[in-house]
Amino acid sequence: MEILDEFDINIIKELEKDGRMAYSAIAANLKISNTMVHQRINRLMEQGILTGIKPVINEKKVGYDWGSFTGITLNKDQDSDRIIEELKKIPEITECYYITGSFTLYIKIIAKDHEHMRKVLYEKIDTIPGIAKTDSIIELGCAFKRNVSL
Repeated sequence: MEILDEFDINIIKELEKDGRMAYSAIAANLKISNTMVHQRINRLMEQGILTGIKPVINEKKVGYDWGSFTGITLNKDQDSDRIIEELKKIPEITECYYITGSFTLYIKIIAKDHEHMRKVLYEKIDTIPGIAKTDSIIELGCAFKRNVSL
């Protein structure tokens, strides 16, 4: 069974253009019923294909000029669930990934300036028991960011 059909893909593409678009406008653009759009979006959310329709914030426009990608080495990899729960409590961490290679976890941090970044790294992250070390790469700007092509 195919997970996404042509209607699902087209609805998602309309939402990518403008996540605030009314279901009736999507229906009119795609020449389908408003009910069908509503049912399809609900199904996509129930299946976890769409995880929500959220605003995309330009961090730099709201005062967060620094970003880093930080690898985290743990003392014991089996502590990752507990450490991830602690990382979730730090609002400057916007993404967290399990990875292979030298690190156990890879996170994205945003900060207002270099002093804010230092405090996040040294006073918040490095104080979590079980973290052996961090290694950060400073982000100089996002060339592009997009969803996977459907």
